[in-house]
Amino acid sequence: MPSFISRLTRPFTTTTRLGLNPESSIASPEGAQKATIAAGCFWGVEHMYRKEFKGKGLYDARVGYIGGNTDSPSYRAVCSGRTGHAEALQVTFDPAQVTYRQLLEYFYKMHDPTTSNRQGPDAGSQYRSGIFYHNAEQETIAREVTEKANEKWWKGKIVTEILPAGEWWDAEDYHQKYLDNNPGGYECPSHFLRSFPPLD
Repeated sequence: MPSFISRLTRPFTTTTRLGLNPESSIASPEGAQKATIAAGCFWGVEHMYRKEFKGKGLYDARVGYIGGNTDSPSYRAVCSGRTGHAEALQVTFDPAQVTYRQLLEYFYKMHDPTTSNRQGPDAGSQYRSGIFYHNAEQETIAREVTEKANEKWWKGKIVTEILPAGEWWDAEDYHQKYLDNNPGGYECPSHFLRSFPPLD
């Protein structure tokens, strides 16, 4: 069972961010849409979304940084808590196969949205819960799903922020598909699928 110590020993890269530009790596087929969420350590968030939605409309998923106030942040800088960024997941998906609403309902099932700037043992603003919408329709859906999940699932305790998606920065390459490439690597203990009744 991975321990919290393994989280503390996550590798810090000394490489530059050459080739990693905002919006650079996500595949965007015609008609694809983006969803961007933050739910704690991005390794487990990406792993769970890939597992749940593979073959069900997920085109691609990238981990990275959003919501901060510096350009081209490194993992080390984000971990300091001084850049304002959240560790986040950005997916591209086929809305004909999976809806934005379904992705957000899954978001509220797979992490604990009631802890401010924390997810499990991982503390700091980089681990906050957030939905970063890409247009007005997404904002409306995000607020509707959050209101229902708050009432029916989380007893009025949700602290998830809902904000427009600002500039996205891909995380360093070694973070992408981290748990696929490092089986048994650290997974936040609050990342698991809850058995909630339907929101409808």
